[in-house]
Amino acid sequence: MAALPSAVHLRRCVVSPAGRHSASLIFLHGSGDSGQGLRQWIKQVLNQDLTFQHIKIIYPTAPSRYATLNLASRPYTPLKGGFSNVWFDRFKISNDCPEHLESIDSMCQVLTGLIDDEVKNGIEKSRILIGGFSMGGCMAMHLAYRKHPGVAGVFVLSGFLNKASAVYQDLQQGGRAFPELFQCHGTADDLVLHAWGEETNSNLKSLGVSTTFHSLPDVYHELSRPELERLNCHEAARRDRWAE
Repeated sequence: MAALPSAVHLRRCVVSPAGRHSASLIFLHGSGDSGQGLRQWIKQVLNQDLTFQHIKIIYPTAPSRYATLNLASRPYTPLKGGFSNVWFDRFKISNDCPEHLESIDSMCQVLTGLIDDEVKNGIEKSRILIGGFSMGGCMAMHLAYRKHPGVAGVFVLSGFLNKASAVYQDLQQGGRAFPELFQCHGTADDLVLHAWGEETNSNLKSLGVSTTFHSLPDVYHELSRPELERLNCHEAARRDRWAE
C-alpha cells in the first residue's frame, strides 16, 4: 500500500447545529461531486439546509487525484483514466467484481482523521453518524463496519457493497456489536441497481446488523425528498435521546 502522508486535511463544508453541539454526522458525497456540491443538492431538494438541533453535519470533499495524497498512482478507472473527486478506485461500477481494497483502506485512514477531530472536540464516537450517497455510502460502510464499529449508526442512499466485500468478511468474525444501518434506494436506479442495494442490506442483516431498507418507487440515481425526509424521521428518536 502506498504510504500516507503524516497529515491529510480534506476540504470540508460544515453546517452547525441550531443548539449546543453534542453529536456529529459525516455525510460523504458520490463520485465526481464535492462536499459543497452535496450540501447544495440537498438544499435544492429540501428548499433548505439539512439541519439538526444538536448534530453538526460535516460534508468532506474527496481528493481529485490519488497522487495528491500518495494514495495510489492510478486515476479513476471507470472514467478511463480521468481524474475525479472519488473516495476510492474501482475496476467498474458493478457488484460482481473485486474491490479496490488498497485505495479503500487508504481512504479509511484519511477519514479516520475526521472522526478523531470530532472526538478531540469532545464528541464521543458513539455520537458520530457516518453515511453517504452512492460511492459515499459504500465508503461509509467500510469506514464504520471495518474500522469504527463504535459509531452511532450508518446511512446509505443509493449505495451498495460488492458481492465479496471485505465488509462481509470482517463481520463474519463476529464478537462485537455493529452500528445500525438505514438504507434507501430508488427502484428506477439504472446506474446502481436497486437489487444491489437490496442484496447489500440482506447480507448485512444476515451477519447481525440491525437494518432498515426503504425502496423508493420510480426514483433514479438521485437524492430525493422522500429519502431525506425518511432519514430525518429515522434520526428523530436518536436526536431526542441526545437532546440536552
